[in-house]
Amino acid sequence: MRVSAIIAAAGSGTRLGYAQPKAFVELGNLPLLYYSMRTLRGVADVVEVIVTLPPGKEADARLAAERAGLRVPLKLTQGGAERQDSVRTALALTNAGSSVVVIHDAARPFAAAGLFRACIEAAARSGGAIAAIPVADTLKKSAQSIITATVAREGLYAAQTPQAFIRDLLLAAHACASQAAPATDDACLVERIGGKVEIVPGSTLNFKITTPEDLLVARALAASDQILSGIFD
Repeated sequence: MRVSAIIAAAGSGTRLGYAQPKAFVELGNLPLLYYSMRTLRGVADVVEVIVTLPPGKEADARLAAERAGLRVPLKLTQGGAERQDSVRTALALTNAGSSVVVIHDAARPFAAAGLFRACIEAAARSGGAIAAIPVADTLKKSAQSIITATVAREGLYAAQTPQAFIRDLLLAAHACASQAAPATDDACLVERIGGKVEIVPGSTLNFKITTPEDLLVARALAASDQILSGIFD
């Protein structure tokens, strides 16, 4: 099976308090983008990596790929106004010979290679697949900081990436996306056109770095050889 991988790395680092884009904030003296590239190096079916970037970060992305030892062709493209626009642009660059496309956020540096493989296998079986974890916290609705309802958490999942899809299905979903409200992930677009999306058990380690506190936790994890060996293998 041939798989094209897209890394969404065009986001800003504003909420982290950094002037530079989030994917190039350092974690263990390496940019966040490095970790996704290093992990994909261990996913045998991946035949190319396409990265969406902020303007002017091409040289930094190529350096990250070199440091990660990426052995497949690397394609770089400028990100769009929204994540959905970025993925659509990257999708247009994927090799037509790829049967599956896997998409991952650079801001999730601790997604294991085995999780990528599981999502790819599930997508080949079902059409689409996402990493997700069951919601563990009690959920509340509020208005003006006052609780208005408690939401039952049974059957609810927090979506993560990687997310993988049959390439033709994902192309069709993005082709219809401009006619509907923006979506925060690709699974939503596939669901809208009636595609089947399977849930693959994710990991609490596979969190998205959004706040300064997230970055502190990530830096502690990145200092652990046990954690890094577990995600790269």
